[in-house]
Amino acid sequence: MAQAVSTIAPEDKQLIWHNLDISQAIARLQSDAETGLSSATAKQLLADLGANELTAKKGKPWWWKFLLQFNQPLLIILLCAGFVKAITGSLVNAGVIWGVTTTNAIIGFIQESKAESAIAALAKAITTEATVIRDGQKLRIPSRELVPGDIVLLTSGDKVPADLRLIQVRNLQIDESALTGESVAVEKDTRVLNLHAALAERKNMAYAGGFVTFGQGTGIVVATGNATETGRISQLMQQHIDISTPLTRKFDKFSQNWLYMVLGLASLCFVVGLSFRGFQEALEAAIALIVSAIPEGLPAVVTVTLAIGVSRMARRHAIIRKLPAVETLGSATVICSDKTGTLTENQMTVQAIYAGGHQYTVSGLGYVPMGEILIDDKPVNLDSEKGLQECLLAGLLCNDSHLEKKDDKWVVMGDPTEGALIASANKAGFSQDNLAKQMPKLDGIPFESEFQYMATLHATPKGKTIYVKGSVEAILQRCNLMLNNDGQLRPLDCVETLRQTTIEREVNIMARQGLRVLALAKKPVSEQKNTVDHPDIATGLIFLGLQGMIDPPRESAIRAVQACQSAGIQVKMITGDHAVTAQAIARRLGINKNGSVLAFTGAELTQMDKTELAQVAEEGVVFARVAPEQKLRLVEALQSKGEVVAMTGDGVNDAPALKQADIGIAMGGAGTEVAKEASDMLLTDDNFASIEAAVEEGRAVYKNLLKAICFILPVNGGESMTILISTLFARDLPILSLQILWLNMLNSITMTVPLAFEPKAQNIMQQQPRRPNEPLLSGSRIKRILAISLFNWIVIFGVFEYIRQITGNVDLARTMAINALIAGRIFFLLSISQLIPNLIAKMNGTIKENVNIPAIGFGIIGAIILQIIFAHVPLINEVFSTAPLSLQQWLFCLAVGSPMIIWATIVNRFDPLN
Repeated sequence: MAQAVSTIAPEDKQLIWHNLDISQAIARLQSDAETGLSSATAKQLLADLGANELTAKKGKPWWWKFLLQFNQPLLIILLCAGFVKAITGSLVNAGVIWGVTTTNAIIGFIQESKAESAIAALAKAITTEATVIRDGQKLRIPSRELVPGDIVLLTSGDKVPADLRLIQVRNLQIDESALTGESVAVEKDTRVLNLHAALAERKNMAYAGGFVTFGQGTGIVVATGNATETGRISQLMQQHIDISTPLTRKFDKFSQNWLYMVLGLASLCFVVGLSFRGFQEALEAAIALIVSAIPEGLPAVVTVTLAIGVSRMARRHAIIRKLPAVETLGSATVICSDKTGTLTENQMTVQAIYAGGHQYTVSGLGYVPMGEILIDDKPVNLDSEKGLQECLLAGLLCNDSHLEKKDDKWVVMGDPTEGALIASANKAGFSQDNLAKQMPKLDGIPFESEFQYMATLHATPKGKTIYVKGSVEAILQRCNLMLNNDGQLRPLDCVETLRQTTIEREVNIMARQGLRVLALAKKPVSEQKNTVDHPDIATGLIFLGLQGMIDPPRESAIRAVQACQSAGIQVKMITGDHAVTAQAIARRLGINKNGSVLAFTGAELTQMDKTELAQVAEEGVVFARVAPEQKLRLVEALQSKGEVVAMTGDGVNDAPALKQADIGIAMGGAGTEVAKEASDMLLTDDNFASIEAAVEEGRAVYKNLLKAICFILPVNGGESMTILISTLFARDLPILSLQILWLNMLNSITMTVPLAFEPKAQNIMQQQPRRPNEPLLSGSRIKRILAISLFNWIVIFGVFEYIRQITGNVDLARTMAINALIAGRIFFLLSISQLIPNLIAKMNGTIKENVNIPAIGFGIIGAIILQIIFAHVPLINEVFSTAPLSLQQWLFCLAVGSPMIIWATIVNRFDPLN
């Protein structure tokens, strides 16, 4: 038998089972519908095929992940420089250099997350127990012991333990939203389906992780473990676990270019140094240039800036799980959003009613019994609307569900569609509990997909009555009368044109709005009638009306979509739901591209090659009935076009796409653990509106990062120019490698971190997204850095040469040169900060927000304190070769640095950072 199972190729397992007749499927698996497998056969299959559980790739050991943090070009250069210092006897210098590199590695190691956690969450998604038939006996076994060929029994409340081909069903409904994205439970049957039926349309299958909401069923296991649809998703995730972000890609490119420059300059410095000096001095100059050119403090500053962005986003309901995601979201050009629960309320709501010849609208959202029934935008007087009364009563009585209030939230216990009917009746003042007493249910016919209706028999004050609800086609063909608004009967059976011009027109109106339409009817019966069966309602029904319902869009999501599109960000809906419904929701939300709402289905996407898919991904707005692989392909297609893609989702089916996207956004409340673990960001309020807020914060973070980079690099530039020019002219070095490390680590971090607290610009969401391929250092930024570097070089070189000539004290000259540089940096910091402009705007009343003076102020005070320690603490003097300064010398340093105000103002006019 194991051999028979294994003859089915893995690629066939997604298609073949729903296309096979029940007897063929059972025969293929060499099982029996009545007796199931034998225990011996099941044991052998379990040994051959493995347990019904997901297996994850083995992760790297922690020590290897830590070592990988050093696999960065700039850090490797520093490690080598430290090694050279150590073998030449400068152990203090080597220790400081190694300490800097190790600190950066630790920061990166702490931030790295384990990719295997998403697979572990997937394993939990299908861990359960199952009722099976083996050796002709009913058994309860752990789901991990299931094998292909096992006969599994399903009942309401069960979690589907493996992929099953259904062989018997009785009113079986399964919630597969986590896998397919379908917003309502799927009604199952056993009929053979088309070979290419989409995953969400395979009604004769039950998939691992689904939840039985109603009815019973029996199925034969066709796939277990990694071979299930859920397992296939886990494999897709494992194939896409190493995704870089725009920020890391730009830093990699920047590091590579910077590496070539540093190595070239260091080699030149060493060769020139050998020509004029000895080996030791040439080596010191080369290492000093390497240390000066590498912005050692930049990784720490970037981490702190991103961490502050994380904190700000958390206050706006967005929890960041991976730091680079902060910046990535700010650079997003496309947001691919799931529909159910993200853009919508995830609660079916009746919004339109047609009864008694009149059209009504229903206000309120979800299952909350708050809202009104309106006609011409005015509340109806229910006493005068007899037809409406009967239509609402039918929806409330012909119903097996009920609403409950849990944790201050109304939830439906049963079918969401029936919950919507209860809520619409509640808004008219009807109580399900009271009506159950006044008009008790005597019998019923549960909904069956074969008949497309449900019926209940009630004892009413006016006599026994059968109430029926179902599809419009199934109900209308059984009606020969209809109820008008006064409660009077009028013929329907002979007025064919009425059906075409009125009722069907109303159905079409509701359908175009994406509403799911139910028809309601009743039939009075004799007092002797105590049961109801299909022949009782074959004819003679009285048509009561239509109720149209939908999972409505969130009001906040509508505003957020508009804000995103105004900011130049495309919004696309990728869902497992019906195309008509999804397209209607998209129109309500205002999602469009150039005014058009192009929709494509999963079946259409299947026929496309990569080139066609990439074109469609750009042009399309709605992608409906898509399988997990297609969501993944759409994200990849958009990325191939150079887009920075943010993907939202809450189900197992969204996990691979969440992992592949530049930033995956999961729902923190309704989302599955799988989606959360695969994501970079969680929304605590499950609201698309929070994405727009997070984009705003992400853009502000990127702006602040640019300020930090443009603040740090000119110091490295000035230091490098100083070392290089001093070496070329055979002069003493104005600054030593250890002093450079002091500047690049302690001082830079102290003065740069305050930039992370900079408030966002007022018009930040009116700006277009920056180009995804825009380099970290554009041409204008490079000119800015060179201009400020030139000023810094003049300060360092000029002060050092001047003080050495008038005092002859090299340590004092170096100390004053460094402090003059710091004075210039303070003025430069004030020039690129929004502190002074915001203070002026605050005084003028232009802005009302609090101006964050302490951040910049504490940064400047901290830098001054560090330089006092640098110049006046004896131990620091000895280690760093510095000397104390007099008050006049401090004032001299301040005066030399002050022209930076004028120089920076000129530069800012040509390349503004605010």
